[in-house]
Amino acid sequence: MVIDVHSHFWEYPRHFSDDFKSQARRARGDQEVDLTVHYDAYRAGATLCDKTIVFGGKAKLSGLWVPDDEVAAYVALHSDRLIGFLSLDPTQPHWRDELAHGHQNLKLKGIKLMPMYAGFYPQDPQFDDLWAYATRHSLPVLLHTGTTFISQAPLEFTLPRHLDEVATRFPEVRLILAHLGHPYEGECVATIRKHPHVYADCSALHYRPFQNYQSLMLLQEYGVWHKLLLGSDYPFTTIDASIQGMRHLNDMLEGTHLPRLNLDRMEEMFHRDSLSLLGIVT
Repeated sequence: MVIDVHSHFWEYPRHFSDDFKSQARRARGDQEVDLTVHYDAYRAGATLCDKTIVFGGKAKLSGLWVPDDEVAAYVALHSDRLIGFLSLDPTQPHWRDELAHGHQNLKLKGIKLMPMYAGFYPQDPQFDDLWAYATRHSLPVLLHTGTTFISQAPLEFTLPRHLDEVATRFPEVRLILAHLGHPYEGECVATIRKHPHVYADCSALHYRPFQNYQSLMLLQEYGVWHKLLLGSDYPFTTIDASIQGMRHLNDMLEGTHLPRLNLDRMEEMFHRDSLSLLGIVT
């Protein structure tokens, strides 16, 4: 089974501020990304995929807000393939109510956090009740880690090493560090290696092929292929493009003595039972 652990639902431009929309033009350098989400378009680029985790996003600081009720409605239309996560911005009032509503009423299966975009440290003790709730109810938590194109989103909040403290104090929580923490892959690899229930995903990496090669080689040399989960980051790219891009990374090494990525371990990653690792029952 092939599982995409990282895809988005939103209505563009309704869920975004004008400032976010303007800055999003920097997402892929000189290539403007169409942020419109359509299920049929997702499926057209996910012919290799069986199940998909989908979430919206909440980050008042950066100008993104997708109500969880709308995510749940989208998932309900395609419940044979989609698994919904709720989103939280814990800098905003009533986030605890939103957590309970998303989990208990909407039956969403996990939590998405955007520390850099919302402007908070995930390990701050004031959020311990969030981590305690996730532990108590076995809700996996996927966090954005790594770069951004939003000027007001502080890079300090996105560093993967902050999740080391969370995992130390709440060792049973399943964590997914998005995008392998790029360009802080070293911190990400060091963090996922030492904690049994901390993983990374490889979403939104394939279109920077040499950086992707270096990221996966670092993962390989530290012996943590088994801690990497497949993800796309749709609509920024697709799961089919991600798989095909990674399968061909070794091609650019022809004529060099650079070490090769282990394609067998890569294929194992593509077919990993991520839902079982995350404790998600569908």
